[in-house]
Amino acid sequence: MKIIINNSCMVPIYEQIVDQIKSLIRRGELKENDILPSVRSLSRELKISALTVKKAYDSLEGQGFTVTVHGKGTYVAAANRELLLEEQRKELEADLEQAIQKGRRYGISDEEIRSLFELILEG
Repeated sequence: MKIIINNSCMVPIYEQIVDQIKSLIRRGELKENDILPSVRSLSRELKISALTVKKAYDSLEGQGFTVTVHGKGTYVAAANRELLLEEQRKELEADLEQAIQKGRRYGISDEEIRSLFELILEG
């Protein structure tokens, strides 16, 4: 499992871990009953606090993506990929809505926003 932490990003490290693990599950790279690295080993590998990894794992478990068996480890739960994909779509929709509202606050027309969006998609 390859997780990349961006320290210059404004997204908290534990959220970066959560997002990347969810993405691995959605793409099928992590499957039901696959074991995740231990909190200690992942914290060593990423050179971050074990508490940060624990917070990410707790968040994943709270959202139903993993199950932790005391003394055994954290495993990928039976996940509905469509539900995960829908969650990600909703998050993207909220981000796009924020971008549109920001553009409007700056006085940019909807047509200019649409053109900019299409330009970015092409790039």
